[in-house]
Amino acid sequence: MLSLLAQRPAAFCTGSRSVLSVTARSRNNYTTDSSQQVSTFANQNKLPRLPIPTLKATATRYLKTLRPLLDNSEYARAERAVSSFISSSGLGPVLQRRLQEVDRQAPASWLENIWVQKAYLEWREPNYINANWAALLADNPNFPAVGDAPPGQPTGPQLARAARLILHLLEANDAINQGTLTADSQRGTPMCMNQFKWQFGTSRIARPGCDGLVNQYPSTATHILVMYRDQTIEVPVYNNAGQRASLVQITSQLLQATRRVDDLLARQAQPQPSVANITAGNRDNWANARQILEKDTANVESLAKVDSALFGVCLDVNVDAKDIYDPERSVALFTHSNSGCNRWFDKAIQLIVLGNGRVGVNCEHTPADALTTGSLLMEAMEKETGIYKDTASCAELAEPMPIQWNVTPEVVKLIDNAQKEAGALAGNLRMLLGNMTQYGAQWIKTLGVSPDAYFQVALQTAYFRHHGKPAPTYETSSLRRFLHGRTETIRSCSEESLAFSKVFDDKDVSLKKKLQFFQQAIAAHLEYSKAASLGQGVDRHLLGLRAQIQSPEEAEKALLFQDPSYIQSMSFAMSTSNVTPGEKFRGAFAPVIPDGY
Repeated sequence: MLSLLAQRPAAFCTGSRSVLSVTARSRNNYTTDSSQQVSTFANQNKLPRLPIPTLKATATRYLKTLRPLLDNSEYARAERAVSSFISSSGLGPVLQRRLQEVDRQAPASWLENIWVQKAYLEWREPNYINANWAALLADNPNFPAVGDAPPGQPTGPQLARAARLILHLLEANDAINQGTLTADSQRGTPMCMNQFKWQFGTSRIARPGCDGLVNQYPSTATHILVMYRDQTIEVPVYNNAGQRASLVQITSQLLQATRRVDDLLARQAQPQPSVANITAGNRDNWANARQILEKDTANVESLAKVDSALFGVCLDVNVDAKDIYDPERSVALFTHSNSGCNRWFDKAIQLIVLGNGRVGVNCEHTPADALTTGSLLMEAMEKETGIYKDTASCAELAEPMPIQWNVTPEVVKLIDNAQKEAGALAGNLRMLLGNMTQYGAQWIKTLGVSPDAYFQVALQTAYFRHHGKPAPTYETSSLRRFLHGRTETIRSCSEESLAFSKVFDDKDVSLKKKLQFFQQAIAAHLEYSKAASLGQGVDRHLLGLRAQIQSPEEAEKALLFQDPSYIQSMSFAMSTSNVTPGEKFRGAFAPVIPDGY
């Protein structure tokens, strides 16, 4: 089954690669009325740095998360391992001092580079399904579904909605470049806005052993990447003077792009294998193919066009009608796209538009978290519902051009292998889209209960009823109250949630007693959630400590990580995230273990 927007246990490999940041030339950007706004980055110097918890605090909280998962003998063994690790003669204090030195030298956060490299760039399995997240966006009543979306052809509603969303994302990019996007805050606490610098003009770059990132801030590329019939197209949306195209022009550019690809394919006796398809494969295989492609000067230019594009737009036309009209099948398509077709999975943002105007996204997770990208998408959806007064057309807008590739037989073989690999991954994933119509967050709040805690306790109970055991569970907590903060793990499975799960169906336990167990489970979840949001969770601290291990001999001495309970507790059977509001934005992320949710 499908879980929502989660992380997997971090991958470790030898070596590292610095994140590559490319600052491009400036242009005259679109401006917004900022008279009542806080400048986008005005609060950055007010934000505290992410703290490093004490070893004792992390050890205590970590052991508490193990208690519902282990029997008494297993827990005693884990307790001994943790005690030895944090003791004055253990390796824990050594790793803690090294981590503190990392913190002293880091410009913004001790976690930032560790997280990006260990959780993402060193991960060798495909981005496709394993790392990228997807979402189904709400349908727009202004773009009613066409009665018949002919396969293989773009439709009017498809191009119109794509153009409108492209326009509003370009507005967001201009606002970020100018610093006029309103700075976020939560209950009066300013939130870090650094992730917004990584939304546009960002791509992951496949490299052997450890990938890199290409990023532009200000994001001044003049084009977007359009995927149509598995072909890559450079579509200009600004002219050389930096003037943004009008809505009419963007719509025309999309139509021209599709026609040029149609003409190109009509002239080919045998369509050339799509280089984009290999982005769904194993990272080292894609890195190998990319190195082969880069031996050709024309391919280098083509890759640069893809990598620097502000974002991707996928116009899906060869789609089964059921995938178009059934929302559950649509979200599956946005997640795995029929074995990775018509996508460039390394782009930070890809809009996906179907023939009936239905829209989803597929986003590479490394540079930014789903909630920050989601906020831009939801704002774009809010804007597209009203009547838009178009701007004047910009002069001398370049025409869309299909991106050409020189592909060797060796690359063709790697493309074929990637498609087979993607097909196997997609076939092993079952997607379900649930609709809770009986009640929602507002009713839960009338009970004096947090809707998030309520849902997490309910998930624990449902899993226990079905499987007869507790489930190690991941929930995302934001760390954006800290400078360059990303996420922390809320370990939702607690002693209290397990106790409630056990009595839920017990007829010998009174309703009053069950409510007491329920309230204790809710309180335990809220306590952990608060601690995680304040930088006092366990998973990021343990990741940081583990990243300081310098040799196999040290790894053997790190008893906490050697104990089986460490991997067991991170093998999240349920991987979840609270993405609100659900009626507008339904996020999706694949399970992190083979039999997970």
